[in-house]
Amino acid sequence: QVQLVESGGGLVQAGGSLRLSCAASRSIFSINVMGWYRQAPGKLRELVARITRGGSRNYADSVKGRFTISRDNAKNTVYLQMNSLKPEDTAVYYCNAELVPPYWGQGTQVTVSS
Repeated sequence: QVQLVESGGGLVQAGGSLRLSCAASRSIFSINVMGWYRQAPGKLRELVARITRGGSRNYADSVKGRFTISRDNAKNTVYLQMNSLKPEDTAVYYCNAELVPPYWGQGTQVTVSS
């Protein structure tokens, strides 16, 4: 079991940057995959990025080249650096620990104004 707490969301203009953090209540070293998902109003939750314990990363096509996921196992924290933000990036962003069952944070709102 693990509790996840996201932070770093907010309101930003298009072209701006934000850095999201996901703090875990216990060590994430043993959790192979950590990820970030997002859900916009009226849409399904979608994968944004995921990172393995070994550092392999996957990104949604819509964020490739703009977002970077990283993890600091010593700090039990996962990050999402978001650059060149677009209005279509507006959503609630959720941290995920790929366990059985999966664990989710409460989400943090990101709003990008045009």
